[in-house]
Amino acid sequence: MTNEKTWRNAIAILAATMLLAGCSEDKPTTQQKVAAASVPGAPPDGPADIAAKNAPASKVNETNDLVEFAYAYPRDAAAIPELAAFLDSDRATKRDALVAAARRDKAAAEKGGFPYRRHSHLQTWQRVASTPRFLSLSAEIETYMGGAHGMTNFDTLIWDRNHRKQRKPLDLFESGEAFDAAIRDSFCAGVKRAKAAKGIVADEAPDSPFAKCPPASAQTVWLGSSDGRYIDRLTIAIAPYEVGPFAEGSYKINLPITGALAKAVKDEFARDFLPIN
Repeated sequence: MTNEKTWRNAIAILAATMLLAGCSEDKPTTQQKVAAASVPGAPPDGPADIAAKNAPASKVNETNDLVEFAYAYPRDAAAIPELAAFLDSDRATKRDALVAAARRDKAAAEKGGFPYRRHSHLQTWQRVASTPRFLSLSAEIETYMGGAHGMTNFDTLIWDRNHRKQRKPLDLFESGEAFDAAIRDSFCAGVKRAKAAKGIVADEAPDSPFAKCPPASAQTVWLGSSDGRYIDRLTIAIAPYEVGPFAEGSYKINLPITGALAKAVKDEFARDFLPIN
């Protein structure tokens, strides 16, 4: 009798555990998605999930007197043979270009009698979002070619699972002009807020090279998802010199997919987007 009671208690505990697990996987509410999209840099996952998704599946490091080179991409990308092959090729191309430029500049330095400064290219791809149709990746790139300072740049790509091909984020919209028209006001306001957060007043003098807000489509666009099902937010990464002098650094403007922006999406991708307002 005691064994039977113990067995029944174990079954009850197991059932309760499974019920709780099922409840924890409920889709986020609209309010939760709005909150996630409206907070700059707010991730939808917990720390453990973030660490796991960003852990590189492929990481190459090379450091010597001539160059410092690093290139990494995540497991999600490594799991797609065509994408992994592209990234491996991109890595080889960039490494070869770095070494060629470094050898040329080192020879020039030796000929001119001045010291050579080691060149570098450090690039890390990370997963921004993974939905049933798209894998969205972002890359941050740090380079140094012997000058007064290094440079920060960004890159982006979308893998379309349905067609097994790469796309750029703007490929999903009717045109760059339609994208800009739908996002211009919120993007430019976001730039001003980001500058203010750094204690910088936007330079609006007519003769200033940074007086005019640049087109968002000319920057690097990363498409994101708060629920793992739909694209409902994005980040616009802005490299130095685009909206201010080098000393200001780079900016990342986080914005939701609005109804106006969703209308600029091509019909074939419309079902993969979800506006949050």
